[in-house]
Amino acid sequence: MDKCLLQAKRKGSLIMDFRDNEAIYLQIAAYVSEHITLDKWAAEQKIPSVRDLAVELQVNPNTVARTYDFLQNREVIFNKRGIGYFVSADAKSKVKRYRKERFLQQELPEFFKNIFLLEISLDEIEKRYQEFRTQNYQA
Repeated sequence: MDKCLLQAKRKGSLIMDFRDNEAIYLQIAAYVSEHITLDKWAAEQKIPSVRDLAVELQVNPNTVARTYDFLQNREVIFNKRGIGYFVSADAKSKVKRYRKERFLQQELPEFFKNIFLLEISLDEIEKRYQEFRTQNYQA
């Protein structure tokens, strides 16, 4: 569940810029997980229905249903029959644990390879990381 690319809103919907190297339902799971991690969707809060999220992201509802099944199997969300899907009480910690492990195992080695091959210093990485945090996550 890594980061998803989103384009500007267009008439109330988001256009996801899906990558070819990962299943769409996993990219949507990353989008949902990011909302949970950033507290846009709090614990015990109802999340968009399958149909609503499919319309918002302009994807097939079956794809969103597969995403919700995936997240439900990992106990990130749960279904209240006839009411909808909700964020689990400990979803944020589960998402972070899963994403951290995936990042450390799959993405970090590629990152290290690139900074080595491109001779990018750790000082440059630190500087850019601080700029990124300031621009994207600090009020």
